[in-house]
Amino acid sequence: MTERYFAVLAAAVLVASLAGAAVAATDGSSGDESVDDWSADVPDVHDADVPEADGTATLDGQQFDSLQAAVDAAEPGDEIIVEGRFDERVTVDTPNVTVAAVERDAAVIDGGENGTVVEIAADDVTLEGVWIRNSGLDKSAGDSGVLVNGSSATLSELRLTEIAFGVWIGSVDDATVEDSLIAGREDVQTVQRGNGIHLWESTDAEIHNNSITTVRDGIYYQWAEGVHAEGNTMWDMRYGVHYMYSNDNRLVDNTAFDNDVGFALMVSKGLTLENNTAVNNDGTSGHGILLKDVEDSAIVGNEVVGNDNGLYVYNAQDNRLADNLVLENEIGVHVTAGSANAVVAGNSFIANDQAAFAETTSQAHWNATDRGNYWADARTTDLDEDGVSELRHQPAGAVEKLVHERPQAAAFAESPAFDAVRMAESSFPVLESPGIVDHRPLAEPLHDNWKDYYNADHDH
Repeated sequence: MTERYFAVLAAAVLVASLAGAAVAATDGSSGDESVDDWSADVPDVHDADVPEADGTATLDGQQFDSLQAAVDAAEPGDEIIVEGRFDERVTVDTPNVTVAAVERDAAVIDGGENGTVVEIAADDVTLEGVWIRNSGLDKSAGDSGVLVNGSSATLSELRLTEIAFGVWIGSVDDATVEDSLIAGREDVQTVQRGNGIHLWESTDAEIHNNSITTVRDGIYYQWAEGVHAEGNTMWDMRYGVHYMYSNDNRLVDNTAFDNDVGFALMVSKGLTLENNTAVNNDGTSGHGILLKDVEDSAIVGNEVVGNDNGLYVYNAQDNRLADNLVLENEIGVHVTAGSANAVVAGNSFIANDQAAFAETTSQAHWNATDRGNYWADARTTDLDEDGVSELRHQPAGAVEKLVHERPQAAAFAESPAFDAVRMAESSFPVLESPGIVDHRPLAEPLHDNWKDYYNADHDH
């Protein structure tokens, strides 16, 4: 009998013979740690009072009680200072005009739940410090807090609440959205909401340091390219970030937590996802980082913690997954649907219920010549003290396939019989049980901060 059939037979015998055993399966976890209490430092959506005084818009010393009237009177290069409450919808169609609140949240523009509140229809327009609320609810019409149809717009320090879409950026270049708070309607079901920032055929946008919640998707890309999103925080929604048909974009130092999916990358190529954090994304889909039909992209240096699937890789080709912390997920990395040609190196897989699972009938060979990954449950032997084990490791093999298909077998995951299967898969190069093989597993994790997530006690 070959080693391949030995693995299958050993697993089957174990299930049949050890029905009364009770052995915990932890993949390196002590069983009592948790990231359930983890939270990010995010603003309170309702921490400001709505201005109630009648609005005044000041342009060159002249005061207007209608913001639209002040905008219509403005010339290129003018600045309009606003304060108080404006119950109107506004269109800015003069280029190089600035509309700024006297101080942040000191002016509110209320759309009366009808259409888009502010439309930017000219280039080089700046909107700063203003509270924009109560757009219409018609997603098919693109009802938004701010609709950007002019290039080089700058939206800064805005508060957008009770909106369908927060900011809709049309087919324009060089838009900037920064330091703003976007919150949708809590009384609308998630799938019926608009997106926080929606990029449609946009190029070279800058999306920085925004806080987005209670929308459908936080930042949604559709045929958008050259977008740099950094320092944004997204929570309580479907997808924190959602790419569709959007190439050559960069996502750095963003945080997505308590969503269905943290970062959903779909049907795109040339993406960089670097130093982001995905925590407790465990909704219907439950992925920290989802790669679906993604090519030639780099997913590096991210922290993926406490999700259902840490990394979910579906029909993804020629990508680099490197130096990520994959901690305490139900499955650390789930590979399926013909994903191939990935470089997977320098990742730390720690305390996941199951480190890896591959839906495949063949073996995926990781890192035959490159450094490998750290696997908390791997048997390592580093005789030359170079940090790399001389023993290969199969994190997804016969045992993991059986446990995935028959969850009740998880109770035996650390039993001697299952250990024998794992040792055979790691020790005999001729053993070809389907799954993932790491040829050069690391002897120690490259991430020193993994314990910081346990019993975290951060307040909102």
